[in-house]
Amino acid sequence: MSVQESTFHGFANPVDPSPDELRAWAYHPDSVPLTSMPPDWDLLVAGDHLVSTLFELAMDQNCPARRFALHCLYIYAADGIRTNFKAHPKRRFRKLVEQAERGGDELMRNWAHNSRMLLARPELFVYHDWCEGGLVRDNRRLG
Repeated sequence: MSVQESTFHGFANPVDPSPDELRAWAYHPDSVPLTSMPPDWDLLVAGDHLVSTLFELAMDQNCPARRFALHCLYIYAADGIRTNFKAHPKRRFRKLVEQAERGGDELMRNWAHNSRMLLARPELFVYHDWCEGGLVRDNRRLG
């Protein structure tokens, strides 16, 4: 049985979900609504431990929680860049950006483009865009 076919029954620890739990939730997000999650849950899950899972979910056009995963990737990118990669490894970040450029659709290529723009011009950081979902909702490319 695949993750998409199974039912998700909740997180053992929502503050620190496992990759399998996050993946299962992403295909059944109504089973545990975001409104019931801890405050700033997006900030909690947007770290190294789950970034590969978030990237996989964001790349899947059929994932119901895709936009949430993409939102977390924006947080991850901004956090890494703004801390000069003390928060996250630069190598992992670059690999994700390159993967999105090669195999992603418009949403993912925009994330890659915007991440490269922020890397080149950190002054482009606007909290609303990067950490509150503005760039996901608008799906725009920074110039």
